[in-house]
Amino acid sequence: MTRYDKLVRDRIPEIIVADGKQPVVHVSDDDEYERRLREKLREEADEFAESGDLEELADVLEVIDAVLENRGASRARLERLRREKRDRRGGFSKRIVLERVESDDADS
Repeated sequence: MTRYDKLVRDRIPEIIVADGKQPVVHVSDDDEYERRLREKLREEADEFAESGDLEELADVLEVIDAVLENRGASRARLERLRREKRDRRGGFSKRIVLERVESDDADS
């Protein structure tokens, strides 16, 4: 027996059955689903950070789409928010790495 206790894609149980095994699952309520989506986003982002594989980045987008759908929001709204933040704070195209912030304050 292998324990997972995590949100999985919709077809995973049928794939497990096709492999001759028996999945034990439950359908999450609204609160659990929201929490599990956030956990899944972190998991997929960590997998992309580790591998750099575009397939893992596609998984990140799949989770983002699920979060948006769950919240009744759209990719267009998310894109507007992204552009607004970019206008205020910039993007990442200049490749700037902040090493530290120095101050004349004695508390530093």
